[in-house]
Amino acid sequence: MLGLGNRTVLYQQSVATALGLYNNDFLSIDILHERGPVTAGELSKLTGLTTGSVTALIDRLEKSGFVQRQPDPQDRRKVVIVPLYENKEDVSAIYLQLHAEMVRLASSYSDEELALITKFLSQASAVLEDQIHHLHPNARNKS
Repeated sequence: MLGLGNRTVLYQQSVATALGLYNNDFLSIDILHERGPVTAGELSKLTGLTTGSVTALIDRLEKSGFVQRQPDPQDRRKVVIVPLYENKEDVSAIYLQLHAEMVRLASSYSDEELALITKFLSQASAVLEDQIHHLHPNARNKS
């Protein structure tokens, strides 16, 4: 039986396929959704992809309507990549069923149990982030 980590990866790959995206493209959309607007250089560091690969990735995502390039309000010489995730009805439609099922699952636990689960998942995320840094020092996520 596959574990939660494998199921999560397989689900994400299925969503990417359903949206007609490469998995790295969808992963980048998810990172942008979580982090908000970042520069191409920051996205390169967060994904571990080369800057050339990130430029091609951004071109694809912009063409598909998932991101938009905008001038950096802090430094007009830079461009930030702004996610347009919430504006995509096809993304929302895919996640509606998962959201409903996860709400149903969460409702079967007490508030105390949910607090413990949340604490564990947060700490597990930190452990994974540390291991990402260990394996690939350039993939720094400044959470």
